Amino acid sequence: MRLKLFSVALLSVMTLPLMAADGDTKIRVRSGPRGAGLFVDGKYVGPAGRFSVPEKYTIEPGSHEITLKDPRYEDFTAKIDAKAGKTTKLSAKLKKKDPPKGPFGRLRLKGGEGESFWSVAAGDIGAIYLNGQFMGHVDELNDVGGGLLVPAGTYELKVQSQLYGEFTKTVTIEAGKVNAVVYGTKKEQ
Repeated sequence: MRLKLFSVALLSVMTLPLMAADGDTKIRVRSGPRGAGLFVDGKYVGPAGRFSVPEKYTIEPGSHEITLKDPRYEDFTAKIDAKAGKTTKLSAKLKKKDPPKGPFGRLRLKGGEGESFWSVAAGDIGAIYLNGQFMGHVDELNDVGGGLLVPAGTYELKVQSQLYGEFTKTVTIEAGKVNAVVYGTKKEQ
């Protein structure tokens, strides 16, 4: 009888972490555009969606300010009340801005891994800022065909990557050129 009770108690303890993981409080945002940057209480958490699928992110239960950012659109901000163990869903359509004036150069990062299923699965969530404005996700700008068209000029570039750390540098974007900027080396885990 004691062995049976011990087995039941041990099984219960072993399944607690699994049940807690399934009971996480999450947020899922469907946005237009799909890949808008998702910020919770001012902190970047990742893209709202990837490969046409909305991402789910674990958050603390309670009230939060949710902001979606994309350099081509006006920021969208909403308040949510996340319930413990539930997924809060939010939909938003951002309003398009007037396009910037050229001439343009292309900003591309050299370092990290290009966008692929594997880079997303590895969890390198990172943000790119020019002059303090969110401009996109790290893995969008560091593959050979990627990059961001930017009006020619000098900018303060900041890259925040979970795998490669934070990198800040003044960069000059030349019109009609691919301006590749090397950033950081992989942090030790």
